[in-house]
Amino acid sequence: MPQPYLPSRFGVFLAPYHRPDRDPALQLRRDLDLVVELDRLGYEEVWAGEHHSAGYEIIASPELFLAAAAERTSRIMLGTGVNSLPYHQPLILADRICQLDQQSRGRAMLGVGPGQLPSDAHMTGVDPLESRAMTADSLDAVTRLLRGETVTAATDWFTLREARLQLGPYRGRELEVAVASAVSPTGALLAGRHGAGMLSLAAADPAGFATLDTNWTAHERACAESGRTADRAGWRLVTPVHLAETREEALRQAEFGTPDLVAYIEALGGTRLDGCATPAGAVRRWTEEGLPTFGRAVIGTADDAVERILQLARKTGGFGTFLILQPDIAEPAAALRSLELFAERVVPRLTGTTDARAASLDWAARNSERFTGALRRATAEAIAREGEVR
Repeated sequence: MPQPYLPSRFGVFLAPYHRPDRDPALQLRRDLDLVVELDRLGYEEVWAGEHHSAGYEIIASPELFLAAAAERTSRIMLGTGVNSLPYHQPLILADRICQLDQQSRGRAMLGVGPGQLPSDAHMTGVDPLESRAMTADSLDAVTRLLRGETVTAATDWFTLREARLQLGPYRGRELEVAVASAVSPTGALLAGRHGAGMLSLAAADPAGFATLDTNWTAHERACAESGRTADRAGWRLVTPVHLAETREEALRQAEFGTPDLVAYIEALGGTRLDGCATPAGAVRRWTEEGLPTFGRAVIGTADDAVERILQLARKTGGFGTFLILQPDIAEPAAALRSLELFAERVVPRLTGTTDARAASLDWAARNSERFTGALRRATAEAIAREGEVR
């Protein structure tokens, strides 16, 4: 059986999730500091979300946040994760993304979707039943604009008259677009029709995990129907991860922030979650049964993270990028150490960057007697020659 296509790129998906009784300016500053650390650690991507209500996910404009991050970093790619298309006039959004791409010198990526929070849709007057159709309308216009086309289009919620971008992507490059995909094949089909990548936000959820392979099949079919070839390198999977030296230590550290996340989920859903009465119980529920929307977290060691990613690769047949969902699970120092452990111990095992070193050590060990024997003989001969001279 052939080996699955393993991810070669790694990044962080930053909604972010911040408890609402803390200073937002400090929370946002820490998020920017985190992007700087990701750049230093060699992560390839960071994605920032767009939300407008409920108090936890406090980035309203991912472009503003990522522009600030661009000034503090040098190489990490910067994605909007995601812009909610029904809330934006397509020309204005495409223009803002191109400005970000110019300011960051080609590091912008556009993630798109219908919007996750019903409260956002309510405040903006968007009917959730219409949001997917609105997303499809907008994505068609946005992708055409990004390709440099002049677009005239009219729907029941936006109009474009000879619309064209005055700033295209940086130096004429093709700006990467990724479409959010959860359980239904809607996102996968949209991505295929427009030559975009897939951003599987529900990969950790049991229902989302179950449909990963069928959604990819739908994506391949949509690509073929539009005259394109599906590319696994453009497929991103998102999973919550927190690592420590031991599984016990990671579980204990996660007790810091998991209860706050549970409180957020309960407030949005209007129900109490079973098994979450204590911090330890909440962590156990998250790793075993999973939490609504967030699925099953990997809270443990580097070995646990490798095993989950291999499981995802086997289920999907392979994907290009693994993204760590980064809520405030642990205190800042422990959260940073988790990202360091992932970069130090998980990434090399999946990309094979340390294979040559291991093979070299194995070769030296297998031939040690031959090498040391020659060294002993050379030493003995040198001593003998020195004695003869004397």
